[in-house]
Amino acid sequence: MPHTRTRRTVLTTGTLLGAGALLGAAPADATGRVLAERRLNDRLVELTVDSPALGSRSTVALLTPRGWDRRRPGDRWPTLYLFAGGDGDHTTWTNLFRVQDLAQLRDVLVVMPSMPLFGFWTDWWNHGKGGAPRVRTYFLREVLPLVEHSYGAGPDRAAAGESQGGFGALGLAARLPGLFGAVAAFGAPVHPVRHPEMWLSGAEFVGVDGYAIFGDPWKQWKTWLDWDPHHHAQSLRHTHVYLASGDGTPGPFDSDEPDPHIPGTEKWVALADKGVVSVTEAVCGEETRMLSDRLTALGAPATTHIYPGGHTGTYGYRELRHALPMLTTALRR
Repeated sequence: MPHTRTRRTVLTTGTLLGAGALLGAAPADATGRVLAERRLNDRLVELTVDSPALGSRSTVALLTPRGWDRRRPGDRWPTLYLFAGGDGDHTTWTNLFRVQDLAQLRDVLVVMPSMPLFGFWTDWWNHGKGGAPRVRTYFLREVLPLVEHSYGAGPDRAAAGESQGGFGALGLAARLPGLFGAVAAFGAPVHPVRHPEMWLSGAEFVGVDGYAIFGDPWKQWKTWLDWDPHHHAQSLRHTHVYLASGDGTPGPFDSDEPDPHIPGTEKWVALADKGVVSVTEAVCGEETRMLSDRLTALGAPATTHIYPGGHTGTYGYRELRHALPMLTTALRR
């Protein structure tokens, strides 16, 4: 059944639209417009959105709950937002994570936005010029208001993300307390200012200018810190958090082949523990431990799982199911 009202204090869409200081320099009229709506099956709907914030079209997939097709004005469902990893592919959640198979989500609206390649769920610095892609603004001022106004998304929200999506979910939760009742991150860079060479090199490896995202970490370090989840951990004290990461050693779902070598990461390769085959995940694991320790010291309600494994979405399939009771409990408040 849809929820027609919330049972806890949350940020409303109006509050989000008015949070100019947190949303950065994006114009107040940045609003997405649905260009096409396509039904893929009995539950999955795909929206093509014209996004001023991204300067391009984007895709937002909706996994709809029971009764959604018969919704009336004012009907609202608890909503789980799932943030894509660095490839920006929203279909990972249905193709690899198989969220449509989860009975616990049958009465939850699941919103899965796409993201530009290596967009890092942030408004790009663009060498001081700003402008598109404004990935954070895309979510806050386009996706979220759109689905809450027209598609039955309610103010009871939780979020999860893999890799860069985990960074995005935690960063939003930390800078906008109350936006999500619970948040989960799987194999995510949750303290990227700690290992800037890793993320700058990763961007270059896939053909993206990493310095355009956050700037130079030594010159624009305040930009790097701005949405670093570890730096804003204190704001997560009242948000239920699930953190999961591999340690970079081979796990049960990994092949025997090491990750491709990424030029520029030689320092972290040299410092990696013996047996590490995924330096990217080893770094994510170290950052996850650091954030976990910080949240524990703050008395925050956090659960952490570090396991043998590399940087693949296969582990996110398992970890999402571990996190699901926490996420759905937050949606029932």
